Amino acid sequence: QSQLVESGGGLVQPGGSLKLSCAASGFTLDYRAIGWFRQAPGKEREGISCISSTDITIFYAPSVRGRFTISRDSANNTVHLQMNSLKPEDTGVYYCAAGAPRTFYSPLCAPRAYELWGQGTQVTVSS
Repeated sequence: QSQLVESGGGLVQPGGSLKLSCAASGFTLDYRAIGWFRQAPGKEREGISCISSTDITIFYAPSVRGRFTISRDSANNTVHLQMNSLKPEDTGVYYCAAGAPRTFYSPLCAPRAYELWGQGTQVTVSS
């Protein structure tokens, strides 16, 4: 059974860091676009950072550019999201999602393009 599981969320003070992980089982993340999406209370799910199937193209939402870094760990079939300098507005449920194999998406980080989703992990930035 194909499954994505997010981990690494939690409560952190403003200015702190968290590293989210998205582990896949039952299939390989290689050659698939992978995205991290955030849903804040009362808001629509938005694309935060996505990496293309070839790793050539990486997208960051303007609100996180320069603070977040997405990376693919093929050896462990995992994708990470390093989040630094966290702000209260980064609070929300973070989901990872995988696209179809060897498929290029344009735009890269639109939630509707991704077919397999994890259950999400809560990130709360608060003092």
